Amino acid sequence: MNKPLRRVALAMMAMVLLLMGNMTYVQVIKADEYSDDSRNTRTKLEEFSRERGQIIAAGQSLASSKPIDNDRYKFQRTYPNGPLYAPVTGFYSFFYGSNGVERANDKILNGTDDSMAFGRLSDMITGNTPRGGSVELTINPQMQQVAYDQLTKKGYQGSVVALNPSTGEVLAMVNAPSYDPNQLTGPDNNEVAKRWNALNNAEGDPMSNRAVSEIYPPGSTFKLITTAAALENGYNPNSQVQDAASITLPQTSTQLPNYGGKKCSGSTLTAALAHSCNTAFAEIAGKLGPDKLRETAASFGYGQDVRMPMRVAKSDMGPMSDAASLYQSGIGQRDVRVTPMQNAMMAATIANGGKVMRPQVVKATRAPDMEELDSFKPEEISQAVSSDVASKIRDMMIQSEKNTKGSGKITGIDIASKTGTAQHGDPGDKPHGWYVAFAPAENPTIAVAVIVENGGDEGAEATGGSLAAPIGREVIRAGLRGGG
Repeated sequence: MNKPLRRVALAMMAMVLLLMGNMTYVQVIKADEYSDDSRNTRTKLEEFSRERGQIIAAGQSLASSKPIDNDRYKFQRTYPNGPLYAPVTGFYSFFYGSNGVERANDKILNGTDDSMAFGRLSDMITGNTPRGGSVELTINPQMQQVAYDQLTKKGYQGSVVALNPSTGEVLAMVNAPSYDPNQLTGPDNNEVAKRWNALNNAEGDPMSNRAVSEIYPPGSTFKLITTAAALENGYNPNSQVQDAASITLPQTSTQLPNYGGKKCSGSTLTAALAHSCNTAFAEIAGKLGPDKLRETAASFGYGQDVRMPMRVAKSDMGPMSDAASLYQSGIGQRDVRVTPMQNAMMAATIANGGKVMRPQVVKATRAPDMEELDSFKPEEISQAVSSDVASKIRDMMIQSEKNTKGSGKITGIDIASKTGTAQHGDPGDKPHGWYVAFAPAENPTIAVAVIVENGGDEGAEATGGSLAAPIGREVIRAGLRGGG
């Protein structure tokens, strides 16, 4: 063979090898990525040609697929109680993809998960039509319904999260306003697009998952973090603290008052928490310093990447760059921001002897015949504070609940709680109302966080006690009545 022919042959061999390498890369290494890509229409059409598994809770079907008469799509997703469970289930749409459990557990629901490989092989051999598996949730339907009803009956915007403190199981996760996922599942692209745009432009942002995606100033609920930091660094429940009606923020002429401008009804740490005295906790934060406050907040989950399996937005302390901002941060204002899920985790951690449990909304995954594939196992993330510190905070929260007004108190059940009235934006803005709590205080089975945005129906005079506490108590009542 002459030299030119050899060069051509080598070049062709090189191109064949490159082609084979590229095919291997595309079909083997990148196969899953391309298959899962939301732009892969062929994969989506294949998914919509088989029955997707159910999402269930306590035996109730929250999402299922029904056959439809359509040239392209054989099944359509349906949600019997769409707005009630939308923050958990999310939606599954050919045109707009998915979110919530629908996205997080997509491979189980569409039947392609590795745990279902034997079932797929069996279907091929027997000729059975492939079906997706099901996902069972930890949600307590009674608590979910009560939480939703309590938020929506007065037209509130806000969120409720309830957890099992000892396991991290999510018992309720509700938003208001909410949306109906059924509006996004139809086969008519133009009609679904209109609904999508309407939802995205709707007042109150109903598609925002407030429970895990929105961050708010926590107000006085953050005083539980400041209290934990104090108890971990030399304070005790009877330590003497500032009880003045107001103090001047360091290096400024700005006054920081207690609520109502009143002197604190007591000068101990316990009294300061029970009466939510701003001046006490601002000075405590100043004495502790930003590092200790930030370290304690991080131990409770601030700044941590939490998935349940949906991702929870990171709560944040802000820079605390000067003494004045540190004082304000100590009472949950300035740049401190938290999700309702994180505030529920904080309450659950105190209830659980200082142990932080990873929140989890999936109880089990199941094959098409409902045989269990995998089940929930509690996972401890960290020990935020000692059990001794946690029990001291619990006792202080019991005193706080005794001083918290609002309806719905439960006779014969001790609740440990803390309210928050969080200023945000301009001074004239209506405050957010918070309530975090757990019960029964001595043997907790439920921890809850409630936020009602922008003063609810009470305007600028609203407080966490008047707005959020009655909702939290009704959710606790529903959980205790149903065995939590």
